Amino acid sequence: MTAAARTVAPRRSAALVFAVAVTAYVAAVFHRSSLGVTGVDAADRFHINAAALATFSVAQLAVYAAMQVPVGVLLDRYGSRRLLLAGGALMVAGQLCFAVATDVRLAVAARVLVGLGDAMTFISVLRIVAFWFPGRRNPLLVQLTGTIGQLGAVLGAVPLVALLHHAGWTPAFLTAAALGVTVLLLVLVAVRDTPHAEHTTALAPGLTTVRRQLADAWAQPGTRLGLWTHFVTQFSGSVFALLWGYPFLVQGQGFSPTAAAGLLTLMTVVTLVCGPVIAHLCARHPFHRSVVVFAITAGTAAVWAVVLAWPGRAPHALLVALVVVLAVNGPGSVIGFDYARTFNPVHRIGSATGIVNVGGFVASILLILAVGVVLDLATPAGRSTPPLSAFRWAFAVQYLLWALGAVQVLRYRNAARRRYAADAVPVPAAAVTGPVT
Repeated sequence: MTAAARTVAPRRSAALVFAVAVTAYVAAVFHRSSLGVTGVDAADRFHINAAALATFSVAQLAVYAAMQVPVGVLLDRYGSRRLLLAGGALMVAGQLCFAVATDVRLAVAARVLVGLGDAMTFISVLRIVAFWFPGRRNPLLVQLTGTIGQLGAVLGAVPLVALLHHAGWTPAFLTAAALGVTVLLLVLVAVRDTPHAEHTTALAPGLTTVRRQLADAWAQPGTRLGLWTHFVTQFSGSVFALLWGYPFLVQGQGFSPTAAAGLLTLMTVVTLVCGPVIAHLCARHPFHRSVVVFAITAGTAAVWAVVLAWPGRAPHALLVALVVVLAVNGPGSVIGFDYARTFNPVHRIGSATGIVNVGGFVASILLILAVGVVLDLATPAGRSTPPLSAFRWAFAVQYLLWALGAVQVLRYRNAARRRYAADAVPVPAAAVTGPVT
């Protein structure tokens, strides 16, 4: 084999492994978001109110958030391939249960399975990126992973709504399960943990070592900066896409189901464009990543303020602007994972990434519950759907979470800068990205 061939082959292998791993994440986002555009139909199918409907998403996201640290530990111990396979199988099982469920308890159990499988996917892909690609390419590839994954939300919007209304509930979710099986087979055939077979035996450290890695990751202020970055940037766009955006547009703003699904699709398309832009900014200006975080948070809060204060239904142009701003939330939250990478060595990437990934989903759970409760409290007795005023009060809860998150990001940014200045040896990857706040 020539030297050129030896150089090209690993690149082709890395591209294939990355492509299939990202496909697994696309499928996970599809499974995760499949409830968002079917929430109104789910409320009718299971005869439940807004607060009860929120328990579906809360169950899914609570399991996702609760499993992030354990999954991070398992990831450092067993590697990405096994977790992608286990996660894919759990999501398929969850969609199968959801397809046949007519009882609320079985439906909630189905979303728990989806959340459990989803929890194993994203950080597994990030670890593949860390092992298969050089550090200088990591920020872009991590953003591409999060951005391309949002194609799953496109599949979970217009196509799923069309299939649901054309074929019915059970065929729609059986099709979702079949998609999951296909992706599972691709992972089984193509994905490997590292590009070097001789390194595979190093992927299973002892439990004592793993616990120490987890403690070291938590002790690093940059990890907690990543957690609060994820917290403050993710929840608004996530909750809008996962559950409450569709009812807000249909019941509150008077959109047709197709138009609402189309607006959610636009949100995903904008996310695809914004991801690489934010990755470029973070790579070019690593000193100022927190500035990007604050800008995204302030912009989102400002546009929501205009929408919520608008007398009557908001103009379509304003709602398009809202969706565009919310689309930046996902790429913004990925900055948290870049903090985890640059402040932690590669052998504890799984643990650090798992910690970071808790932040946004805890915030999303709190907001989903709060919106459901406020909608029920603010909906007049005897009315089957919430009025626009109820949605206004419900979405106003976001400002409490933004305030908390912004304070914590500022706190841990300062702590990380002090730690960086005090360390005699630069943090990992500093040679590539420079100081990382």
